Amino acid sequence: MRVALHTRIQAGREEEYEAAHREVPEELMQAIRGAGVREWTIWRSGQDLFHMIDCADYATLLSELEHLPVNVAWQARMGEMLEVVHDYSDDGAGASLPVVWTLPGGAS
Repeated sequence: MRVALHTRIQAGREEEYEAAHREVPEELMQAIRGAGVREWTIWRSGQDLFHMIDCADYATLLSELEHLPVNVAWQARMGEMLEVVHDYSDDGAGASLPVVWTLPGGAS
């Protein structure tokens, strides 16, 4: 499944956020992959961040990472830089962006 999220960096913290993502802990990346993520990409436009996650099941991803110490530490670090943070309070359905349109795939 693919999930799109929106978060927002505090003004003036953009470079710090990008620098942190150049140093994502290997243990966290392994845990994310182990929780079923095939790909996770983040785009930035000004302070706005758009995440595209391709995973087996988003609710499972959240439940497996929510209390994992390396993720708790990472989320605390990110929380210091973000105005709008990633939400673990439900199954994630309320945090994801709704799909508006998709270009049909396949070549004719």
